[in-house]
Amino acid sequence: MDYAIGELARRAGYAVQTLRYYEQIGLMPKPARSEGGQRRYTDVLLKRLLFIRHARDLGFSIDDIRSLLDLAARPDQSCGSADDIATTHLEAIDAKIGSLKTLRREIAQMLKCCTKKRISECKVIGTLAERGNAR
Repeated sequence: MDYAIGELARRAGYAVQTLRYYEQIGLMPKPARSEGGQRRYTDVLLKRLLFIRHARDLGFSIDDIRSLLDLAARPDQSCGSADDIATTHLEAIDAKIGSLKTLRREIAQMLKCCTKKRISECKVIGTLAERGNAR
């Protein structure tokens, strides 16, 4: 089966502009064209686009996805490189989680200390002003 760009975009949950961008940067190959010049996408390209979609949903970068697609095209190779990419990404996620936990603690502390009276006594405003001036 083959699809026009709009149908492919709909099936993969992307905007048409995103598909064109992926073609421009080489993440998606240029599709065959009909006699009328319309792009025609195959099920193979739909599966590739769904792979990209899932990888993007998991937060992988475009460069990582490009590497993973290159690896997927060589199914007899060791999966060590794919594991390395995923491990590096997981470490970055863990670092972000650590930062978010720190942010959460700081904001929770500001709210805990707030008297809820006047702005002049507000710990949220005061803490933001203090930390902002310290930079």
